[in-house]
Amino acid sequence: MGKIFVPPACLLEFVERQGKFIIAGHDEPDADCVCSQLALASILKRLGKDTLLCSAGPFRKPEVRPYEKLFLDKVSGDDRADAAVIIVDCQGPQRTGSVCEALKDLPLAIIDHHERNGDAGGGTCVCAFVEAEAASTTMLVFSLFKALRLDLSADEARLLFLGLCTDSGFFRHIESGGEEAFRVAAELIGAGASPKETFAEINGGKTLASRLLLGMELGNTESYFGGKLLLSTESLAETEEYGIENRDTDTLYQLLMAVEGVEAVAVIRQHTDRECALGLRSRRALDVAKVAAVYGGGGHKNAAGAYVNGRIAELKLSVIGEFEKILAAPSL
Repeated sequence: MGKIFVPPACLLEFVERQGKFIIAGHDEPDADCVCSQLALASILKRLGKDTLLCSAGPFRKPEVRPYEKLFLDKVSGDDRADAAVIIVDCQGPQRTGSVCEALKDLPLAIIDHHERNGDAGGGTCVCAFVEAEAASTTMLVFSLFKALRLDLSADEARLLFLGLCTDSGFFRHIESGGEEAFRVAAELIGAGASPKETFAEINGGKTLASRLLLGMELGNTESYFGGKLLLSTESLAETEEYGIENRDTDTLYQLLMAVEGVEAVAVIRQHTDRECALGLRSRRALDVAKVAAVYGGGGHKNAAGAYVNGRIAELKLSVIGEFEKILAAPSL
């Protein structure tokens, strides 16, 4: 039987004790982050709490862009007064981007499903509800609804289901023992979430430029270690040509991971003149979170990433070197 996630008593006490909350998530938020924030805000409002949603953005993914107007990208002194913070889908202010400094030194709770890889980054952490076995952070927020005996509205169910579907790859990434994700999904569908509408929300509305950019990234892909590693790149010039909003990295990972014999995929894009974004995916036992950790990043065993100072050429050589330590072994 898969694990049933139960919020710790300290989180319930934290929610009961405080009257005003700033709800934050990581920068460049995905649907799991945004939907966790929105659903958590709904819980707190129903409990009579004051809430403020904040995010450094940018809201690049099409499925989260409609929610951008609900978030503040700055936290003022008045906002901080008498406030506590709940950070979702990451483990401290250090991942919240430009709002980080405003969140420091406030009472803090964390709700996250990533492996712990450091301290709270400046917050006074009262409680951490961290379950790496959960398929999404929205699953943990769902468990908070259950613990507080709150019935889900259709809108709340839709948000929680969207976060679960995006982070599980519409359940493609669920392994044996992960049946709790399907139990949660069944309850959310019963409460009003629609798999058909959610799939269209995630996968529809693509631009022609996004398909052309995807083709360019596929064309930039190189194979290493007998096809066990596929590595793609995206330069600043290519980003400028096609537009950041047209990036569809999830589909790129899906297509590359479907290639026969592939064990891992690495995507390096030049984020700024001096910094690269590194994305990593893998199958089965290959732990790309350990590779990401080499560059100060993290994530899950089969999905991780990092921001790395430097340019594509040198990072590419370094990443190939890290994978050589793993993929050159006879067992792989």
